[in-house]
Amino acid sequence: MHGSGWSSFIQHDPSRPQPKVDAALLRRVAGWVWPYRRRVALMLALLLIISLVELVPPLLYARLIDSLALNEATGRISLTPGRLNQLALGLLAVPIASSLLGAWQRHQNATVGEGLIFDLRVAAYSHLQRLGLRFFTATRTGEITSRLENDVVGAQNAVVNTVPNVLSSVLTLSTTLAIMLRLEWRLTLLAVAVVPLFVLPAKRIGLVLRQIRRENSELNAAMSSQLLETVNVSGALLIRVFGRQADSIGRYAERAAAVRDIGIRRAVVSRWFFFGLGIATAVGTAVMYWAGGHLVLAGEISPGLIVAFAAYLNRLFGPITSLSNIQVEFVSSLVSFERLFEYLDLVPEIDERPGALDLERVTGDVRFEGVAFAYPSSGAAPPGGTTWSLAGIDFTMRHGQTVALVGPSGAGKTTISYLMARLYDPTSGRVTLDGHDLRDVTLASVARHVGVVTQESYLFHDTIRANLLFAAPDADDAALEAACRAANIHTRILDLEHGYDTVVGERGYRLSGGEKQRLALARVILKNPAVLVLDEATSHLDTENEALVQEALARVMRGRTNLVIAHRLSTVQAADLILVVEGGRLVERGSHASLLAADGRYADLYHTQFTPTALAAAGRTAEGRPTGHL
Repeated sequence: MHGSGWSSFIQHDPSRPQPKVDAALLRRVAGWVWPYRRRVALMLALLLIISLVELVPPLLYARLIDSLALNEATGRISLTPGRLNQLALGLLAVPIASSLLGAWQRHQNATVGEGLIFDLRVAAYSHLQRLGLRFFTATRTGEITSRLENDVVGAQNAVVNTVPNVLSSVLTLSTTLAIMLRLEWRLTLLAVAVVPLFVLPAKRIGLVLRQIRRENSELNAAMSSQLLETVNVSGALLIRVFGRQADSIGRYAERAAAVRDIGIRRAVVSRWFFFGLGIATAVGTAVMYWAGGHLVLAGEISPGLIVAFAAYLNRLFGPITSLSNIQVEFVSSLVSFERLFEYLDLVPEIDERPGALDLERVTGDVRFEGVAFAYPSSGAAPPGGTTWSLAGIDFTMRHGQTVALVGPSGAGKTTISYLMARLYDPTSGRVTLDGHDLRDVTLASVARHVGVVTQESYLFHDTIRANLLFAAPDADDAALEAACRAANIHTRILDLEHGYDTVVGERGYRLSGGEKQRLALARVILKNPAVLVLDEATSHLDTENEALVQEALARVMRGRTNLVIAHRLSTVQAADLILVVEGGRLVERGSHASLLAADGRYADLYHTQFTPTALAAAGRTAEGRPTGHL
């Protein structure tokens, strides 16, 4: 331990932003519980019955002890065998009844708790599916996973354990106080006088433990993020080729150490808290026996009564101790609800307008009308104001046409393709499909009629068949085979040991780049969109694979409206219209021949890539690139 010793473990930092626990948060949590109100009412009734049933044993103890005293008139014990049998049966029946009622109550509790967590988990995941790409590009995967796993478990603990314990403790405390006051009010007041020793530490310790819980969640999320980023195939490959294993281990150890230290701090704070509660319990018990003993000696109460009071004292201090701890746990658990609500409160950038059109069939005419787009700035705006990724984009694509976007990296080509698929909305201007603004069309319609093949073809860790059916779940084997034949991948699939049931591995890493691209094309063929967006689909392929993909592309693009993005100008020379993008603007447009004749920016790009020297260099690069295999 460093610094100021034990006090450092319970130091509350008021400068740190504190999450708010207020009536609004509690009402929001209650809103999620409301659908289960009938089960909650039954659970509350069962808890009340259990608390009343458990009041009986101390009374039986008192009756038994007093019955064992000598009767002064007869000189005999007043307890009869029949009375003893009744007391014994009562002591047996009470725990049996309490256990049966407890099992019923636990079933109701679990039904409510697990149902609520199911609702939260599905709601959070569904909401994430509606968020735009901007959220996923700005948020670590580990952070998202932590909130949907660790925080859901934290919220579950609040509902399944903390809240029922609060209700049980309150009922037990209320009923116990009532019967203690009825039996002997003076001893009851002495017992209540000790209560501040339980309550006063709870508020301060609760704030500290709540802060620790939030820090722990954040540290765990950071550790999970590194784990997810480095144990997948891409991360593991990158670490090994750069020889950064030691650095990666060091960073993970540093984050794991922070999680360890916060766990130690939490354990120490909790232990000191329970130490104080134990001392308070001991003080209350000692005072009660001391005062009760004097009352027995004075002949004001019976020995049986003090035995009953001793049992009730445990029932009194137990709930107080539990409530003190529950206050800490409940406040800490609310952090999990807060973190989940932070995601649920994110407003989706891309959402459907009320009454959005569901387009069953489209021709495939696409138009960009005065489109401008700006990504949100991560810092202060530049002196000139907003930084525009696109500005003044105007062009039209007719059914059956192929439009190619060319230009240097970062020019805005991919942003244009994302706007066409409505992964983003224009900052100004509009993108139309068959004359309809995409913002007036349902998201399902856009997804159905606009297909995208990206530079990196993502595949799930599943079979080839499952990855293909992701585009068309109802497709039969004949449709799968036809799509794969059109994409020049059917024969290769049959060469595999398990054919279409071959598992492709994490992110499809058991397949070569060309094989993944052809599977991606087959997937789009199954989807059968009217508009096809190809984002540099051949830029990282060797000559053989590029030829296979290009042949497949020729079939896939036939009869569709196509937007092709490529660094290799050989893929766009036959396009009906070529758009040259530079600095977020369209600087040239026309056919391949007309643009070469204009001797402008396109001609510069063409001559840079297709001089004899450039062609020879491109050939050497393709020959030297490994293809990957199963």
